[in-house]
Amino acid sequence: MAIHVGTSGWSYDHWDDVLYPPGTPARDRLGHYVREFGTVELNASFYRWPREASFASWRRRLPDGFGMSVKAPRGLTHAKRLYAPEVWAQRLAASWHELGARRAVLLVQLRPDHARDDDRLRYFLDRLPWWMRVAVEFRHPSWHDDAVYGLLAERGVAYCVMSGAHLPCVLRVTAPFAYVRLHGPDHHHLYGGSYSGSDLAWWADRMREWESAGTEVYAYFNNDGGGNAVRDARGLLAALAR
Repeated sequence: MAIHVGTSGWSYDHWDDVLYPPGTPARDRLGHYVREFGTVELNASFYRWPREASFASWRRRLPDGFGMSVKAPRGLTHAKRLYAPEVWAQRLAASWHELGARRAVLLVQLRPDHARDDDRLRYFLDRLPWWMRVAVEFRHPSWHDDAVYGLLAERGVAYCVMSGAHLPCVLRVTAPFAYVRLHGPDHHHLYGGSYSGSDLAWWADRMREWESAGTEVYAYFNNDGGGNAVRDARGLLAALAR
């Protein structure tokens, strides 16, 4: 088993002098990223789903053993609320095929006002290929129920563990892998602040517990402001190494 740590996205102007030298062209930022981290969560796909050629290009550019997780498009999760997902399921599968051995997890983040609907979630998950690893991030509190966790577990889908303002931190593993999104320690604003050393040590302990139980772990920092995500990911890796 393994623990994979990275950030949500890799190309931010405000990461100059944090992850890459000032003035680094956007096309070269990924090259700097992969020298430090073994996984990344693609967030831009939420706003505009990339072409299949882009996934094939990432497959060629990313090193062996690197894993890219990808956030599902908002057209599916926010506009359609998972309704009639067949066309999107085909597009997702085709893109996943192009990513090849570099694919990690498809993240499906639901709207904050998307209340619990077990039948719709079940129908959506059953339209996805069995070989695609999937995690679901629930933002509406109605989803946090044992029956929902059971539905995920039946299909080998991961409940997305969250850390962030006004989000419940439920340490639940429903798949052979755990998926963690760390949105920042600020209690009032999502994506704000930097995690303390003690916070990172606590998360490292939880992830080692999961790993020791035979669970693969993917963890991504989404507090990108000021380069906090980069520093926190480095800090978590250091805590895991201790």
